[in-house]
Amino acid sequence: MYLSIPSQKSCARAWVAAATALIKAGGATFNVVIDVSSPDAHDSTDNEIITITDRFLKAHDVQPIISVANTIFPQSLYDGFGSPEFYDVYHRNFDRLAGKGWGRYFERVTRHQRVDGRTYNPLQSMIDKLRQQNRGRMYSSAYELAVYDSLRDGRFFRGGQCLSFLSFKVNTEHGLNLTAMYRNHTYIARCLGNLIGLGRLQSFVAKEAGLELGSLTCISTHAELDTGKGGKGWGIKDARRLVGQAAEIVAASE
Repeated sequence: MYLSIPSQKSCARAWVAAATALIKAGGATFNVVIDVSSPDAHDSTDNEIITITDRFLKAHDVQPIISVANTIFPQSLYDGFGSPEFYDVYHRNFDRLAGKGWGRYFERVTRHQRVDGRTYNPLQSMIDKLRQQNRGRMYSSAYELAVYDSLRDGRFFRGGQCLSFLSFKVNTEHGLNLTAMYRNHTYIARCLGNLIGLGRLQSFVAKEAGLELGSLTCISTHAELDTGKGGKGWGIKDARRLVGQAAEIVAASE
């Protein structure tokens, strides 16, 4: 069982198309496949979609889109400090501000512990490998990052990380594709911010490795049109209304 979404030219448009299809599928389904041909594309239509979605989330005391995107890639730190300096800044901020929960995706892919106790950076190691291959023979399928950790995450039924795996591929045009897999994906509270964050991470890796930017594919192995929790929650009708408004913005731009 799968639900394939026609390829879209931006992350915001891809979210609208996927959320609309999810509504038609009854609000929850398995293996939704989203494809974005230009993950860094951004125009006035995308701005409108992001603005109304952000307004909705903030009205319900839910993390804004930029905060969700930053869990995957801290764009402002990279812009301000560059690589590799921004890794250290991020880790210092993370250690000072993070609680004892599961943490953030960017921390997971940039700080692992070896069996001898030393730490290393899997993301930077992968970029170094891409750079090395870029100077000689290019292997297309050797660049993987695991996010799910069975030791830390295996005991949970709910909560914890939802992004499970990142697979980078070098395509025939010497561009970098990214496929991301989610074990569960909430399409109102998280999906749009997730897609934007993934696109920024992919753009960073491509730039640092000296490659062109390819397409972004996101597989939601379980997808749901989520409703809010608590006193400022939202209902399924509110979620459908938001997606409908975003779809009208896309239709008006075509």
